[in-house]
Amino acid sequence: MAKRNSYYWLCQIGGWGLVGLSMLFYAFTFKEEISNAYLYRILIYIVSGIVSTHILREFLKRTNWLLLPIEKMVTRLAAAVVITSILYGLLVLGAYEVFKFENKSKLDFSTRLFANVLNIGIFMIPWTLLYYFYHYIEKSRRQQVDTLKLESLVKELELKTIKSHINPHFIFNALNSIRALIDENPNRARNAITELSNILRSSMQAEKLETVPFEKELNIVKDYLALEYIRFEDRLRIEYQIDEDTLDQPVPPMMLQTLVENAIKHGIGKQISGGIVKVISDFKNDFHELIVLNSGSLNGHINGDGFGLSSTKNRLQLLFGEKANFEIKQVDGLVEARILIPVEIK
Repeated sequence: MAKRNSYYWLCQIGGWGLVGLSMLFYAFTFKEEISNAYLYRILIYIVSGIVSTHILREFLKRTNWLLLPIEKMVTRLAAAVVITSILYGLLVLGAYEVFKFENKSKLDFSTRLFANVLNIGIFMIPWTLLYYFYHYIEKSRRQQVDTLKLESLVKELELKTIKSHINPHFIFNALNSIRALIDENPNRARNAITELSNILRSSMQAEKLETVPFEKELNIVKDYLALEYIRFEDRLRIEYQIDEDTLDQPVPPMMLQTLVENAIKHGIGKQISGGIVKVISDFKNDFHELIVLNSGSLNGHINGDGFGLSSTKNRLQLLFGEKANFEIKQVDGLVEARILIPVEIK
């Protein structure tokens, strides 16, 4: 950021310095003598130009106009050039009054202001266009980088480990959501790419590890729900009730994420008004209890084809013994997926 600001000020001083030099060249060509007053006038032109265009720059940054497409910027840029030129003229004439420069033309204030606006408008137009197109090209370059990252993620989806753990519909939904955000909210789009990368990375590592700390699994779930929130917006309410003492407990990788994904697919996704997903982690007797609650109904049966639900209980018992358990049931209008993992007494 500091380096970019240095370039900006270098361009500002250099550009308006060239304007001053062009005025000097004009004076040498058509005037016999250059007085000190004339040099002061050139300095006023340079300083006024820097001040007025810097104010324009700050306005463009604060209004986020630079993120708009070209067709929406034409009239805005035209208005910006006119207003900035008027501001420039006021600064020049104000400085003339402060330094008591004589009005040799004997013209009234409004006429002199109009003349200054016309004279300087020829410089404001290229300044504004150069500044806008610099940022337009920069934005396009960032979008290309984001696109390359997305293409890289799509290639990763071809890996067998990804196919066995991540619902492809979620991947396509996430990519579409990120694509929509690239123009609207580039910062959020970059964060979403990071969240999706975290999920994919954990999925690839899942087959290499039998267990991971619950904290790591919880972070993946938070990334997943953050991506789904882009799609559902206010239709999705998320709550966490986590006992911090459970964060270091071992859990099977991607198991909690599987339950949450199932809650979105078979619960929230089928509710017109959306609903809630609540993740609970606590100790109960000698067990680490994990619960995922979601709005919806089982309709009298359990969807065994949900991602890994049919094998979750077997996987738990293989890792933690017969005491480990998994069940899904209807509780007060919510679907509850509940995991019990025995806690080792140290």
